[in-house]
Amino acid sequence: MAVKVKPGGKVFGIVLLLGAIYAGKMLWWDKRPQEAKAATEIGKVALPDAAEASLSGNAVKLPLPESTEALNGGTKISWRVMAWNSQFALMYANGGVNTTKGSLIDKAKLQLQLVRQDDCNKSLADMVKFAQDYKKNPNTAGVFASFMGDGMPAFFAALAKELEPLGADYQPIAFYTMGKSYGEDKLMGPVEWKREPKTAIGKTVAGVLRDGDINIMLKWAGDNNIPVNPDETSYDRNAINIIAANDFLDAGAKYIAGYKETRKLVIDGKKTSKDTTVGVDGVATWTPGDVNIAQKKGGLVNIASTKEYSSQMPNITITIKKFAYDHRTDIENLIIALAQAGDQVRSYNEAKAFAGDVSAKVYNEQNGAYWLKYYNGVEEKDVQGLNIPLGGSMAFNLTDAANTFGMGKDAIDRYKIVYTTFGEILTRMYPEIMPTYPVYTQVVDKSFLASVVANHPELLEGAAIKEKYAESITSEVSSKSYQIQFETGSSVIKAASHAVLDEILKSAVVAEGLKVGVYGHTDNVGNPTANEKLSNERAESVRKYLLDKGLPEARIESKGYGDTKPIADNTTNDGRAKNRRVQIVLGQ
Repeated sequence: MAVKVKPGGKVFGIVLLLGAIYAGKMLWWDKRPQEAKAATEIGKVALPDAAEASLSGNAVKLPLPESTEALNGGTKISWRVMAWNSQFALMYANGGVNTTKGSLIDKAKLQLQLVRQDDCNKSLADMVKFAQDYKKNPNTAGVFASFMGDGMPAFFAALAKELEPLGADYQPIAFYTMGKSYGEDKLMGPVEWKREPKTAIGKTVAGVLRDGDINIMLKWAGDNNIPVNPDETSYDRNAINIIAANDFLDAGAKYIAGYKETRKLVIDGKKTSKDTTVGVDGVATWTPGDVNIAQKKGGLVNIASTKEYSSQMPNITITIKKFAYDHRTDIENLIIALAQAGDQVRSYNEAKAFAGDVSAKVYNEQNGAYWLKYYNGVEEKDVQGLNIPLGGSMAFNLTDAANTFGMGKDAIDRYKIVYTTFGEILTRMYPEIMPTYPVYTQVVDKSFLASVVANHPELLEGAAIKEKYAESITSEVSSKSYQIQFETGSSVIKAASHAVLDEILKSAVVAEGLKVGVYGHTDNVGNPTANEKLSNERAESVRKYLLDKGLPEARIESKGYGDTKPIADNTTNDGRAKNRRVQIVLGQ
């Protein structure tokens, strides 16, 4: 016999059922351990060894631009720029927020409007809208943007996807670099991180996710064998954890304000329901973010920066391919103007000071003296009395741009190494968000720069400034051991280890500002004197390999320590294998 349930009973039953489901969710489902995103082992990050920004001994001093806006009837371009000193060449070349009379951009028959935009996502949206408008109306004014070179894989991946419906002609391209960060962008952390990098394990760094500054932290962590937790919602005590910031200034502001947030705790690789509270221990930022930290709170020192990783962060200029090809002459004239401006800024203090004044107007912040000071880079005491290097950027001339893109005498495409290195790291860390990124040749178009280089050899006459390296390393930035295979009892490197050596080379290229130490070690089997001799010879073989690949001789030191510095137990086969190693130190 069927039981008839009254409507009120039905409602009550439904409420009971929903209550049971909710209770089950809260008391069991939400509290069950979930698989956490594994902390990423970045590995040693190898970047190219680039010639430093050049100073043209043949530069002819030009009169400074006027303050009156130019109305030359030329192609109009709105240029999105971050508040970043690597754009001093552009500031000088344009003469003001809008192109001024007598400026190099005026002479190139272009009319630029420089717009400060620190938010990469907004710049991305502006580029998408420009491409859409330009497809409808070819008379639309151009839109350019400048970004950190090592952050471009993530930016290009997002932008290329948004522009895909418009067709291949409306994809983004990078066509020039006007300068680079040379100390300004950095990882700042407690003093103990500098003394012992492993103390950063279990700590946090605030920064913009998948951005150039965070990449400095990733390289430093990889060089020191420190895992990084890619999930900004959890806390892994066995890795460095990232606290997401809206922009580079917000990253520093979070540290200054004592910001805290609640995270789910990772235990044994599982993301649990247990909460923990984390604050900001370190910051990835650039000027004026680093200045704000030093002046408003202090307590953080430079752990690693683009002074050491000096090829990592060129300032890359992009636009839409169709616009660039429709305005090829304009693009080439722009490159000529920026190259000449780079020579002026690097050769004459008046030009550099003028660029600082324009920067203050474009960024609508501080004054020219402020931007000039931090373009040059200074060391100041923070509010806690710590000496902190702040700022530091370089303007490029044509020689520098050619060196960056592999058109220099050594033919090393430094930017390709930087781009692919960080593209691969980010796809490994964030496969759900960034499963792939555009290949280098798809988004970097060298044809405009190549034409200028070929047709204006006189602009290449500036001699590149060489890095000056210490006689020996006294301060380590990173240290990592490699198992390089040699022929038995010999210093001849086996071919199978060439790939490892090439990784070491790449890392050295990125960290161009650091000296490379190559130190050989053996186990304790055999005669100590013979072991020291063999370790010396093997270290020298690695040094010779790196020299043959183009690293300057003054940059590399090598030494053998024999069996005097074991890192494992020599009484076991496994321990002896670990002790037979080549240690690579990057330092000053």
